[in-house]
Amino acid sequence: MTGKLYGIGLGPGDPELMTLKAHRLIYSAKVVAYPAPDSGESFARSIASGIIPAEAREIPIIVPMRVERFPAKEIYDKAAEEIAAVLSSGEDVVTLCEGDPFFYGSFMYLFERLSEHFSIEIVPGVTSLTACAAQLQRPLTSRNDVLTVIPGPLPDAEIERKVANAQAVAIMKVGRHLARLKALLARMGLLDKAGYVERASLAEQKVHRLVDLDADAAPYFSMILIYKGDEAWTLPPSFSS
Repeated sequence: MTGKLYGIGLGPGDPELMTLKAHRLIYSAKVVAYPAPDSGESFARSIASGIIPAEAREIPIIVPMRVERFPAKEIYDKAAEEIAAVLSSGEDVVTLCEGDPFFYGSFMYLFERLSEHFSIEIVPGVTSLTACAAQLQRPLTSRNDVLTVIPGPLPDAEIERKVANAQAVAIMKVGRHLARLKALLARMGLLDKAGYVERASLAEQKVHRLVDLDADAAPYFSMILIYKGDEAWTLPPSFSS
């Protein structure tokens, strides 16, 4: 009998935003896998570090964090092979994932490699979308509004077209594209409707009206939320961070 693979959504970063099910599975895990950079601490592991059993076997999946392309296929092929060996021995594997496993989560690459051969359960997590909306103190979307999620690296023309056709917009993966995105939203007359959140729910979290943000670059875990629907929702006049 083979083991079961769990894809665990950890939420945006605050350990208290993990679900009870995620907490239970991690706390009782014998094998824990997680993505990790080639230098520095794994963000996913840091969120769950307080409940990973000391005797658990850990499988870090080293994923380079850099702009240049890297051999992602080989990395996930190797990780899937190592995890498959554990599952074949009858042991379960708990895989940690920031946010939600199926919402821009790297766990999907393991899922597509292993789901035909092993039983897999996905444990959803609190997404950065809702976490950032909570920190901005403005609802995300309502009634018949169209919510559009846009990756920041897309070209300006494509972003402009998608924003124009939506009432609520989330721009993710802002990072080094912040200055370009600010300029684009300024040209579209949307700066005063845009809020900015980085590292939501963590101690180093920053929350701003985009028009007040004095920076040209942002961390990878940052987001811009825009609302231009029918509701009379506005951002607070200022934030404390």
